[in-house]
Amino acid sequence: MNWMDMTLGEFQDALASSDPTPGGGTAAAVALGQATALTRMVAQLTLGKEKWQEGWIAAEKAEEIAQRTYHRAGELAQLDSDAFDEVMAAFRMPKTNDDEIGIRRNCIRQATLKASEIPYETVVLGMELLSCQEALALKGNGNAVSDVGVAALLTSAAVKGALFNVEINLQSLPDEMGMDMRKEAPAIRALCSELSRNIMQAVHERMA
Repeated sequence: MNWMDMTLGEFQDALASSDPTPGGGTAAAVALGQATALTRMVAQLTLGKEKWQEGWIAAEKAEEIAQRTYHRAGELAQLDSDAFDEVMAAFRMPKTNDDEIGIRRNCIRQATLKASEIPYETVVLGMELLSCQEALALKGNGNAVSDVGVAALLTSAAVKGALFNVEINLQSLPDEMGMDMRKEAPAIRALCSELSRNIMQAVHERMA
C-alpha cells in the first residue's frame, strides 16, 4: 500500500511498528511534504492581499518552489521504502558459488546506492524550499508567520533526517560510489543549519 493513501493514523501506526518500512527516510520525505503544504498555505494567504503586497514576490517564489515539491515529496516517501526493500532482496540472493557471490555483491551495491540517491533528492528539494522561507517569514502574511516557522523546522528536519539516510547507506559502499553526495553532504548540513537559524530569527522578530 502506498503510504500517501493511508490515513494519518494508519501511517503513524505503520511508522511505530517493528517493520523496517516505513522508516526514517520515509518520515523525512513526509515531513518535507508537510513543510511544503504549510509554505503553500502562507504563500496563498499572502498573494492578492493588499495589506501584504510587499510579500507578493516572496510568496510567488515560495509557491513556485512548493509546486515542484508538493507531490514529489509523497512519491519520495514511497520510493524510500521501496529502495530499502530492494536492498533486502539483494541480500537474499543466492551465494553458493563465486559467480553468484559477485552478482549478489554488485546488486547489493547498486541497490544501496539507489537507497542513497532517493533521500538525497529529499535533501535537494528541502534545501530549495528552505531557501525561500526566510523572505516569506519577513514579508509574507504576518498573521501566518508562525506557520512559516513550523514549515522551516519541518524542512530542516527533513533535510537533516534524509542526510542521515544518505550517509548511513554510503558508509557501506566503496569510496568511489556516491562521491558527489559524500562531498556535498557536510556543506549542505551546515547551510541548512544557517538558513534555519535565519528563518527562526526572522519569525521571532516578526512576532515581537
